Formats: sequence, C-alpha cells, structure tokens
Amino acid sequence: MPGRQLFPSPNISYLCPEQITYKMFSGIVEEAAPVVRIEQDRDNIHITMRCSFTHELKIDQSVSHNGVCLTVVKKEGDTYTVTAIRETLDKTNLGLLKPGDKVNLERSTRLDGRLDGHMVQGHVDLTAVCTSVREAEGSWYYTFEYEPKSPEHITVEKGSASVNGVSLTVVNSKDKSFEVAIIPFTWEVTNFHQIKVGTVVNIEFDILGKYIAKIVRQILAKDEK
Repeated sequence: MPGRQLFPSPNISYLCPEQITYKMFSGIVEEAAPVVRIEQDRDNIHITMRCSFTHELKIDQSVSHNGVCLTVVKKEGDTYTVTAIRETLDKTNLGLLKPGDKVNLERSTRLDGRLDGHMVQGHVDLTAVCTSVREAEGSWYYTFEYEPKSPEHITVEKGSASVNGVSLTVVNSKDKSFEVAIIPFTWEVTNFHQIKVGTVVNIEFDILGKYIAKIVRQILAKDEK
C-alpha cells in the first residue's frame, strides 16, 4: 500500500493487537515451518517464515507461532514476516530462534469450524524446560518443568495444556512439572521432533482452569476475612 512503512512503529504491540484480541486458536498445528531470516530492530525482532499457506495470508492477520499470537506485517513470495516485541521475547522462546529452526504455525480458529483441540488464546504464560524424553513402543513421553509465576499456573491430570502451540493432554501432573504423550503423527508434523532435554518451550495453561483456580482462590480469601 502506498506510503505504508515496511515495519510499522515499534511502539505498537504485535503480541496480539487490540483490534483482533478476539482471535482464538485450537492448538491444532497446521505446519512446522522453517525460519528464513531474523532481523534485529532495536528491542524488536522481525521473523521471516516460509510456509505452504503464505499465499492465503493477509497483512494484519493473526498466526500462532509456537503458541504466540503474532501479526503478519509483510508478505513476499512464499515468505511472510511477523514482529515480536521485547515483552514477547522476554516471556517466550521466540528470542532463541535462529534460521532453519522449525516453528509450529496455526491460523486463528474459524467460528464455523470444529474445535478439535482446546481453547488457546495465543498468550503464553511462561516457558518450561524439557527434562526428559523417553520412547514408549512407537510414541514418546516428554516431561517439562517450570517455575509458576501465578497460582493459576497449574495443570490437572487428563486436562489440557498448550506446548509450543500444540494442544496436548496432561499426564503425571505435579506442582511444577507435567508430562505429555506424543504420537508419531504429532511428532512428525510439529516441531516436537526438535525438542530434546534442555529445550525451552512455550506453555499456555488451560484458560478455563485458570478462571476456575482464580475464582476458588478469591472465594477462599473472602472466607478468611
């Protein structure tokens, strides 16, 4: 568009812009696509991706990148670019990306479609570290440990959690860790095949669980008064 800046003002938040905060994801990854280029721009970074559905994207559209809601700011051929601000880099693993790394991509969920995963906002709560990977007769079990930043940062047995944007069922839930089982299909089509012991991943806890935990905490606090 004439007169439009290639990369708009860095003072504007691209974590998930105000005008599209209603966008939701399901945690069903469409593609694990490679990072083509990373450009530093003061405290921001511009991440250029190559994926099969670039031609379907529009400028200002929201796409989940390893579970982080980011806005398309540029398209060129089969690549597109998004911008991550300092707050995003501090709270997620996007600042660790380098060219060639695979990133889990998902476009926002259509209201007329099925919700095959669970409700994912694209707002990462914290990062976790993979502490164990074990194979189990054709599937894999991954253990992740994290330091809670809020009482709502919890998992429950057989509940849902988003790991690098992938909707997964929690097993072996503990106060500061949990485990997930990965089937071969998920291992192949997401970036779980890149995750090993020591890998940092993005975690978004189940929004329904966070609401319930907060309500219960408020009720208990009121009863103590």
